[in-house]
Amino acid sequence: MNPKLKEKILESLSAVLPITGIVLLLSIFLVPLDTGSVVMFVVGAILLIVGMGMFQLGSEMSMSPLGEGIGGQISKSKSLLPIVVISLLMGVIVTLAEPDLQVLSNQVPSIPNMVIIFTVAAGVGVFLSLAVVRIIKGIDLSMLLMFLYLAVLAVSFLVPREFLPVAFDSGGVTTGPITVPFIMAMGVGLSSIRVDKDASSDSFGLVALSSVGPILAVMILGCFYNPQSALFAAGEEFSVSTMQDVAKAFAFKTPHYAKEVFISVIPILAMFVIFQLYTHHYQHRQRQRVVVGFGYTYLGLVLFLCGVNVGFAPVGTMIGYNLAGSSVKWLLIPIGMLIGYYIVKAEPAIQILNRQVQTVTNGMVSAKAMNRCLSIGVSVSVGLSMLRVLVGLPIRWIIIPGYIIALAMSKLVPKIFVGIAFDSGGVASGPMTSTFLLPLCIGACEMHGGNLMTDAFGVIALVALTPLIAVQIMGIQYKFKLNRLQKISAAKSILPADADDIVEIEEVFA
Repeated sequence: MNPKLKEKILESLSAVLPITGIVLLLSIFLVPLDTGSVVMFVVGAILLIVGMGMFQLGSEMSMSPLGEGIGGQISKSKSLLPIVVISLLMGVIVTLAEPDLQVLSNQVPSIPNMVIIFTVAAGVGVFLSLAVVRIIKGIDLSMLLMFLYLAVLAVSFLVPREFLPVAFDSGGVTTGPITVPFIMAMGVGLSSIRVDKDASSDSFGLVALSSVGPILAVMILGCFYNPQSALFAAGEEFSVSTMQDVAKAFAFKTPHYAKEVFISVIPILAMFVIFQLYTHHYQHRQRQRVVVGFGYTYLGLVLFLCGVNVGFAPVGTMIGYNLAGSSVKWLLIPIGMLIGYYIVKAEPAIQILNRQVQTVTNGMVSAKAMNRCLSIGVSVSVGLSMLRVLVGLPIRWIIIPGYIIALAMSKLVPKIFVGIAFDSGGVASGPMTSTFLLPLCIGACEMHGGNLMTDAFGVIALVALTPLIAVQIMGIQYKFKLNRLQKISAAKSILPADADDIVEIEEVFA
C-alpha cells in the first residue's frame, strides 16, 4: 500500500472510531438495534474510513494544486473583469459538481430541483468572485462579512417561517467535499503573489463568503415560491439477514454514487485540462500526479458517500426516533452533544482546513487545536438542535444573536482568525452532518410530533454557526497570550515574539 495512503487511512480511522464506538454503545444500552442494522453501520464505517483516507490524499494531489494554480494565474491579470468572470464561472462549476447540492434540491418539492441547483450555484459564483476581488484589493474581511450577514439577517424577516431553516442550511450544504478543497487552495494561490503582512490572513475567507451566497439566494427564492413543506431523503433501509444481503445492499447503491461522483468530478477534470492547455502550468510529472489524485478523489468519494448514506443515515434516524420515544428523551441533548463532538472529526474537508491553518500560521495554530475547537463548537450546535426538537425553539432566536456575537467578535481578534473562523463554519457542515446529524434530528422530531420544517431542519445552519464563535474565542486567547509575551520580551529588551516565544505559543495551542 502507498505509505501516504496508509497514513491517511490511519488518520481517518482515528477520526471515525470514536463516533462508531458511541453508536455501538448506544445500540447496546439505550437504543436496541437489530443485528442487520448494526452490521450495515459497521460496514459503512469501514467504507467511510477507507474513502475518507483516499479522498484526502486525492485532494492533496489534485484539487489543491489546481486551485492554487488557477488562483495564482488569475491574480496576475491586469484587468479586474477577467478575474471576476473566471471566478464566477469557477464558483458555478464547482458548486454544480457538489454532491450535497442534490440533497438540498430534493428537500423542497414545491421548487423545481434545477431551479434550486442553479440558484445556489449562481449564489456561490457571485460571492466567490466578490471574495477574489476582496483578496486582490485587500478589502477588510470583517467589515465585508458584517455588511453581508446583516443583509442576510434583514432578508430573513421576509422569508416564510417554515422555509428559513432550509435557507440557512443551504449555506453549509453547498460547501462540501468538492467545493472546499478547491476554493481554499484558490485562496492560497491568490494571496501567494502578495508580499504584504496581511497576505497569509487574506488566504482565508473564500469559503466564508461563498457560504453567504447560497443563503441569500435560497432566501430570495423562498420569497417568490413561498414553499410550505420539505422532504428529507434519508438513507434507504435494507432488510438484511446474511452477510450476502449486506454485500448486495452496498453493491446495489454503489453504481448510483459512482455515477453521481463521476458527474461531480468530470467538470473539475475538464477545468484542469483547459487550464493546462492554456497556461502549460504543470510539468509532465505534475500532470501525472494530478490525474492520479483525481482517481483517488473519485474512488474515495464513492466509498465515503456509499458508507455514510447506506450505513450511517438509517442508523441516525433510528437512534433519534427511539430516544425521543423513550422515557429519557432529554438524554437527546447530552448524547447529541457527544455525537457532535466526535462526528466533526470525520468530515473530510475539516482535516484539509486544519492542515492548511497549521501551514499558513507556521504551526502557531496547530491542527490538533483546531480539531478540539471545532469539536466543541459543533457539540454545542447539536445540543441546541436537540433542544429545538424537544421544545420547538425558533431558529431565529439562536441564529440572529449567534451571528451578531460572531460579527462583534470579528473586530476583537487578529485578522487571520476571522477568515479561519468563518471558513470553518462552512467546512464543518459537510456530508457527515447532512447524512447523520440531520437524520438524527428528523427521527427525533417525527417521534416527538414536531414540525420538520421548523424544528428538525436547521441543524446544518447551527453546525455552521458555532465554530465561528469557538474559533474566535481561540483567537482572543491567542491575542492575549501574544500581547503578554511581547510585554515580557519588551521588558527584557529583546525583540518581540522571539523563537522561545513562538515555541511557547505553539505549546499553548497544541
